[in-house]
Amino acid sequence: MLMAALGSVFKPFLRDRFLHLLIILGVILTLFQPAKIMQFPQFVDWNTIVTLLGLLMLTKGVEVSGYFDFVGRKMINAIDNERRLALFLVSAAAVLATFMTNDVALFIVIPLTITLKKLTSLPVTRLIIFEALAVNAGSLLTPIGNPQNILLWNKSGQSFLHFIGQMAPLALVTLAALFVVTWWCFPSHSLKKLENNQGYPFKKRLLISCVVLYVAFIACVDLGYALYGLLAVVVCFLLLARNVLLRIDWPLILVFIVMFIDVRLLVGLHALQPAFTHIHGLPDYGHYLLSIGLSQVISNVPATILMINYLPSGPLLAYAVNAGGFGLAIGSLANLIALRMAGDKKIWLRFHYYSFPFLLFSGGAGWLLLALFAK
Repeated sequence: MLMAALGSVFKPFLRDRFLHLLIILGVILTLFQPAKIMQFPQFVDWNTIVTLLGLLMLTKGVEVSGYFDFVGRKMINAIDNERRLALFLVSAAAVLATFMTNDVALFIVIPLTITLKKLTSLPVTRLIIFEALAVNAGSLLTPIGNPQNILLWNKSGQSFLHFIGQMAPLALVTLAALFVVTWWCFPSHSLKKLENNQGYPFKKRLLISCVVLYVAFIACVDLGYALYGLLAVVVCFLLLARNVLLRIDWPLILVFIVMFIDVRLLVGLHALQPAFTHIHGLPDYGHYLLSIGLSQVISNVPATILMINYLPSGPLLAYAVNAGGFGLAIGSLANLIALRMAGDKKIWLRFHYYSFPFLLFSGGAGWLLLALFAK
């Protein structure tokens, strides 16, 4: 029994090709900076790792409780049209991301969407892609929608409403485009309900415990006691539902840890240091394109941390790094979370079919809006 449980935890590590690539990249980068091996623990934002792990546990707990099955059945009885259901879920993802951060919005919307796969003929893989795009578009509106905006807002000294006013044009244009594409990609026909679908039995005690733990955990994170909150979550699941701890996407946690290390090693390469000294001398369009480009290579949060040393935390940098969340999956950590939660290997290629056009559109629209503001 114990060996079977351990096998279910370790097998995903062996099959995770993305994790393997990140580890190989880290090994190569370490060969150029071997003295930094002892600094690896300092490279990792452990508060982010603890927060992510706690949210993964709580989301899986709600899933195991059977509540997503329950809500899914209610939803398809109320909205049995594919286009309307897709627009509803994409809108919900965008709205939640404006005030709950993009990753938390995904932890709510995607498990519910995956449940619908067992109940209807809804193209779930495509819908998850659009939900990932939606949280990137919705989260750019507010100072608390995503990590890069939190950093930019704190550095800028702007009021909450002033920051929203600054970001609103790009958010509205991007969301409008997303809704149009969603309307186009999901046909308006009735959903075919699948028979004999089975989900988890609805366990109210586990659901209520997860909701209470979620509120307590978020409070602990806000107060700076994330680790204590995580310990409380682990203890409760050990008592209530140990199988939840075995079903978490543990490789995803390691992916984030290795990413933090890889980014710091990449930025620390001596060969790149001369290039950084020339950033100040670039024209505005150079700063804009560089910020988007770095977001594609090292993700938009590390790109913001790097570029804020050379640029003011104003609209140009804010528009660039938020637009940079589209494009490659690594452009935003929310993309990685969404694609990992989907559990479908084919989704990685299909995601870029939609994401790259949104990178071009959002990046181009952002530059045009900045030009208009300048006038």
